[in-house]
Amino acid sequence: MVQLLARLPGLGPRSARKAALALIKRREELLVPLAAALNTAIERIVVCGECGNVDTLSPCSICANPRRDRSMIVVVEEVGDLWALERAGVVSSLYHVLGGHLSPLDGIGPERLNIARLIERARADEVKEVLLALNATVEGQSTAHYLTEQLSDTGVEVSRLAQGVPIGGELDYLDEGTLAAAIRARKRL
Repeated sequence: MVQLLARLPGLGPRSARKAALALIKRREELLVPLAAALNTAIERIVVCGECGNVDTLSPCSICANPRRDRSMIVVVEEVGDLWALERAGVVSSLYHVLGGHLSPLDGIGPERLNIARLIERARADEVKEVLLALNATVEGQSTAHYLTEQLSDTGVEVSRLAQGVPIGGELDYLDEGTLAAAIRARKRL
């Protein structure tokens, strides 16, 4: 159990031991319900064939929702990014989960990501914009550039999230890259 827990993101061997001991110590309260939840997940959770989200249905509840704005597809790297945008409640469009980002050093090329399906979806008549909501990392920037090139002949507008100084951020605490992005993306008042 410790070895398996240590394979999870954010858990090293020490944290895995602590988690395992807590689960064992609180067997009836935590371990039994967790085991049941894991079995349910194995049986019921599927990857949406449209967007790559996880749900108990395919197409997922977001893709199947007729109230969603079908003119825009928001592209994210991982399902957790989709969930973050949904929690924020700032967009009511469709999504597309790439399943990661381009990283040649790690052997992750375009063929390992859900890019072909995105291009196919972008060609649909109702799609007018693809919003690249990718992480502001070197890999995220490279992936955005690659996707922009791949989407260039689809006829859709390609946009990106704004980058720069976060609300409540103090300039003294920001890194140079964030400050540079904020200066480049400045707006007239």
